[in-house]
Amino acid sequence: MAKWHDYLDDRLADSREAPALSDSGGTRWTYDQLDKAVGALSAELSEAGVRAGDRVMILAENSAAAVAALFACSRMGAVAVPVNARQTASEIARVLDHAAPAALLFTSAISPDAQAHAERMRAREITGAFGRLHLLGRESDPDPELREVAVLLYTTGTTGTPKGVMLTHGNLRFGGMTSARLRDLTAEDEVYGVLPLTHVFGLASVVTASIFAGAPIRLEARFSAEKLYRALTSGVTLFSAVPQMHALLMQYTKEQGYERLPESRLRYTSSGAAPLDPAWKRKAEAFYGVAIQNGYGLTESTAGVSATRNALGDPDISAGPPLPGVEIAIDETVPGGGDGTGEVLTRGPHVMTGYFRNPEATQAVLEDGWLRTGDLGYIDERGHLNISGRCKELIIHGGFNVYPPEVEAALNDHPLVIQTAVVGRMVEGDEKVMAFVQAAPGDEPEEAALQAFAAERLAGYKRPSRIIVAHDLPAAPTGKILKHRLLEHFADRLD
Repeated sequence: MAKWHDYLDDRLADSREAPALSDSGGTRWTYDQLDKAVGALSAELSEAGVRAGDRVMILAENSAAAVAALFACSRMGAVAVPVNARQTASEIARVLDHAAPAALLFTSAISPDAQAHAERMRAREITGAFGRLHLLGRESDPDPELREVAVLLYTTGTTGTPKGVMLTHGNLRFGGMTSARLRDLTAEDEVYGVLPLTHVFGLASVVTASIFAGAPIRLEARFSAEKLYRALTSGVTLFSAVPQMHALLMQYTKEQGYERLPESRLRYTSSGAAPLDPAWKRKAEAFYGVAIQNGYGLTESTAGVSATRNALGDPDISAGPPLPGVEIAIDETVPGGGDGTGEVLTRGPHVMTGYFRNPEATQAVLEDGWLRTGDLGYIDERGHLNISGRCKELIIHGGFNVYPPEVEAALNDHPLVIQTAVVGRMVEGDEKVMAFVQAAPGDEPEEAALQAFAAERLAGYKRPSRIIVAHDLPAAPTGKILKHRLLEHFADRLD
């Protein structure tokens, strides 16, 4: 069976001396140097007792060494468990207890958080062609459930047992190949990799797609509008992001005296993790001079389900048609469903095999190859998927269904709003609509002004009962807003 690391071997066969990747620590590797780093790291893991079928936790931030660690696991037949090093000790402990890895690797040279975790866990320092890392060996047993699995990706959560999404070599190969072809990626491109490779989009649609196409990757450990600006004005051609990154880049560029991005080779950019707003899309396209693409996916679907390939100026704000080889269906029987809207189901070579050591959770979302995504959506007359919101995030206010993305899109249209998150809150027997708005320091709109703005765009039952304005909203390392934390995070402002 074809393996994920075969994509790297393909590059070695025909372009060994071509540039492969660079990172914010100053590392620049050709494919030959990446190969040597993978080999050296495989030897270290083998000496530490790692065998085929074992799990290896990689506590990392984006770096060349992290990529080498992922491919070393694949070559050894081990299962990589990439975890963002910026997570807390308690969050990491939950994953550690569940995954029971045979070893832990820490990208300590580039990540202060990884260094701190390594010191706390008394890992030993190792050096080699891969640079400097820390390694900790542990006792563990191979698991037959993971025979075809390449990576375990743990879904974001703060309570209960975390769920490890089992993605196979085939899942990653399909996801990377499909992403590369969607973007017409070639060796002439340069890809900016700031979305964490410890999450599915960065792993599949950035790293795997780039290796498949032979496009060099410029890895960035942490987002900075200044670094992104420099990258986009010095050769980067592809950049995928979340809305906050786009907004901060636009603000930084304005501070440099430009209304739009100057002197750029950028030819492809996308915005994920939130629905597109028409007015924002027009503004962003004017800024970049290229179309803003959209798509839909989740960890359990190896990132991709659907995506757009729109021309500049196309008003389409859907998540696009299904990717080649992917099926989509709509289940209208769920709460909030009807009239064409329902839970989005998907089937194809992108769907996970299940949740590690959690058959009950697996059975709840997988049936006859179909994955229940938990998202509400509909398919329009063009065959494009449109996302209405999460099934569990549907707000029933005064007996009416309120879909958070619609409220978020209305508030995002305000010129001082960077992004918005809307959730429901039970108050006196009814579910109230609560909006949390992120604005730039010094440009904070008043709640009353936002309420008036919303009143011009939303029916009465959809309007937020409260709009909380803040400089930052709780977010995952990907930039995705953690909606389940909002009410607790801003509890002192809600009474």
